[in-house]
Amino acid sequence: MDHYDSQQTNDYMQPEEDWDRDLLLDPAWEKQQRKTFTAWCNSHLRKAGTQIENIEEDFRDGLKLMLLLEVISGERLAKPERGKMRVHKISNVNKALDFIASKGVKLVSIGAEEIVDGNVKMTLGMIWTIILRFAIQDISVEETSAKEGLLLWCQRKTAPYKNVNIQNFHISWKDGLGFCALIHRHRPELIDYGKLRKDDPLTNLNTAFDVAEKYLDIPKMLDAEDIVGTARPDEKAIMTYVSSFYHAFSGAQKAETAANRICKVLAVNQENEQLMEDYEKLASDLLEWIRRTIPWLENRAPENTMHAMQQKLEDFRDYRRLHKPPKVQEKCQLEINFNTLQTKLRLSNRPAFMPSEGRMVSDINNAWGCLEQAEKGYEEWLLNEIRRLERLDHLAEKFRQKASIHEAWTDGKEAMLRQKDYETATLSEIKALLKKHEAFESDLAAHQDRVEQIAAIAQELNELDYYDSPSVNARCQKICDQWDNLGALTQKRREALERTEKLLETIDQLYLEYAKRAAPFNNWMEGAMEDLQDTFIVHTIEEIQGLTTAHEQFKATLPDADKERLAILGIHNEVSKIVQTYHVNMAGTNPYTTITPQEINGKWDHVRQLVPRRDQALMEEHARQQHNERLRKQFAAQANVIGPWIQTKMEIGRISIEMHGTLEDQLSHLRQYEKSIVNYKPKIDQLEGDHQLIQEALIFDNKHTNYTMEHIRVGWEQLLTTIARTINEVENQILTRDAKGISQEQMNEFRASFNHFDRKKTGMMDTDDFRACLISMGYNMGEAEFARIMSIVDPNRLGVVTFQAFIDFMSRETADTDTADQVMASFKILAGDKNYITVDELRRELPPDQAEYCIARMAPYTGPDAVPGALDYMSFSTALYGESDL
Repeated sequence: MDHYDSQQTNDYMQPEEDWDRDLLLDPAWEKQQRKTFTAWCNSHLRKAGTQIENIEEDFRDGLKLMLLLEVISGERLAKPERGKMRVHKISNVNKALDFIASKGVKLVSIGAEEIVDGNVKMTLGMIWTIILRFAIQDISVEETSAKEGLLLWCQRKTAPYKNVNIQNFHISWKDGLGFCALIHRHRPELIDYGKLRKDDPLTNLNTAFDVAEKYLDIPKMLDAEDIVGTARPDEKAIMTYVSSFYHAFSGAQKAETAANRICKVLAVNQENEQLMEDYEKLASDLLEWIRRTIPWLENRAPENTMHAMQQKLEDFRDYRRLHKPPKVQEKCQLEINFNTLQTKLRLSNRPAFMPSEGRMVSDINNAWGCLEQAEKGYEEWLLNEIRRLERLDHLAEKFRQKASIHEAWTDGKEAMLRQKDYETATLSEIKALLKKHEAFESDLAAHQDRVEQIAAIAQELNELDYYDSPSVNARCQKICDQWDNLGALTQKRREALERTEKLLETIDQLYLEYAKRAAPFNNWMEGAMEDLQDTFIVHTIEEIQGLTTAHEQFKATLPDADKERLAILGIHNEVSKIVQTYHVNMAGTNPYTTITPQEINGKWDHVRQLVPRRDQALMEEHARQQHNERLRKQFAAQANVIGPWIQTKMEIGRISIEMHGTLEDQLSHLRQYEKSIVNYKPKIDQLEGDHQLIQEALIFDNKHTNYTMEHIRVGWEQLLTTIARTINEVENQILTRDAKGISQEQMNEFRASFNHFDRKKTGMMDTDDFRACLISMGYNMGEAEFARIMSIVDPNRLGVVTFQAFIDFMSRETADTDTADQVMASFKILAGDKNYITVDELRRELPPDQAEYCIARMAPYTGPDAVPGALDYMSFSTALYGESDL
């Protein structure tokens, strides 16, 4: 036994070290094992002309134990001790145990003294170890061995039988149908399987046991009543008995191997056909999704509100997060499936697969490029629209505030200007009216700037295509018309007062002075209140710092303004003092202005209240801009690391060319490389989260990095696609090497030649490089021969030769193909001495779907020895491989 077999034995025996000691305490199981193990031992001991009656007693002296090992191993053990003393018996048992250990079996807790003492558990455990080593371990079925191989053999043989489902070596055999199916599969004339019933296990079991003993020389090792009466039959007893069937039927192994070889060939063809169907469907689905998605991304219908545009942006984020990633995976898987299919077709000497028109990989890549272009344009449009709507909302609110303030100021002004109070006024009243009108004109001139601002804002709203422009224009036009009317009325009233001025001589200078100073101060306070309540929008720290500086400058003017307020109030107090002193009848009001000291004080108090509010608003906005700056730096810190990392990892193409060692080493290295890349995904997700926070904060620029999230996404997707494609190329090279029998040295020579003539180091040779490579290898060819070779290595006419196509071509030139001979030999085994094979034979030896696949492709056999249902197996080989290969 070589090291591999020894290791395999130890690995398999390890779970059996305690061989279910506690379960042996169950009398039912102990009884089954006694009977089964005794019968198994006798089936071998009878070859030496002896047998045992009591398993724990007859092996105590070690003589029959040594004899049993000699029979089943075919080897001679050391000469036994013939004495009757305990020491002689222990010596004999130790010789047997040493022989078992020499076969690579690890015996745990089983000593010679326990066997000599007749310990039932230890004796049964030792016999089970012998059975495992000499009857079960060497069983091998389809690359599985020992217990798993025996179970797979049972499953393969009983698969066509109804009511039989072999999953283990205990309850799957209780109804007896499994034993009957095994016998019927190999000797159908011994059992009429159609008459068996699942609900009559005793009859089924006894039938199988009797037939096996009578016709197959398999001793009866089990009792039907014990199996039926036990909830879970003993696994070791069942396995021991079933292994006898395996060895009894091992003579049919050649036919089974031949059938398996045909099955594999058929499975490859069926798998290739399924891969073609899967590619067509996946390509159609992906192209249809792209066709549906691009119109949505190209839709530039603007929305009127910020909420609607924010919803569009959220829908676009959902598309990026939820809908697009699965399609990226589908696209990558589609390319991998296509490359794998082409490799399998080349290995099977089948024509290259040509997808339907419009479904080539290049078509899908072109459509995908259009999708990403539309996606980029849609995102830029969304962000621009949000900026535009944000600007429009700000301007519209500013327009409404200024218009409301102006309309409040003009309220009643037309009626005032239309008054004819000067007609019945005294001289002093006329002078007062004239001065009051002068003050009004000053106030009117001060409001000219506000009217111009209102008109300019309305014009900008029109230029930015504000959705409610008609109402804005109507309101603006009304204000302008009213302003023109106020100007005309003001001019008309001045002319009337000037005509009457000659009759007026007295004027109250103090009231006039009060009115002249109060009007601009009041206008200043109204402007201050308007500015303090004006909304603002900024995007950077610098902008908010500019507003804060302007506000601090405004606060610095408050002391001077307070002095002006006190001076104006002092004028009014002086008027009151004169009136009280000289008993002037002034009716208690200033005839030149409607601005009262109470109004000045009230507005002044309001201004003082608005200042701290403005301070708080600026502080909050400053904090928000600081937070935005932190978000920019946080994103930039990661992006400036991830971006170069992705660019570095994108050199996988050069790395795959320069790798040395076996293809398996290269594949292992690439998979580790891929794992390191996949492990980097949490950092990409973290960056996505930071990018979402930036977008939610409406941050549109970042001076700290040149990388955008779009750059990172595209680079990440390209990186995943590149490493997956590179791994697939190495896997296909392994498939080609194993299928063509190429040695590692040959593969290294192919790689060295390919790398030498791959002058651009792109992993592909152009046509001239490939021609030079062939000439260097001794090919003497004309243009026609070279064109034929190029049609093989470049079926899609891309003008380049990949390493996979190169080794395919070289393996075809250097290796013989024996697949057709194997299939012919396999059919020959099934046909025997005949020149044909029958439909029944195919259906019996092959799975149903593969048998029908063969029958559909085989022509009837018409030779002189033909029988009904005869098929010409030569016709199947011709259909499968073509005339040239046969």
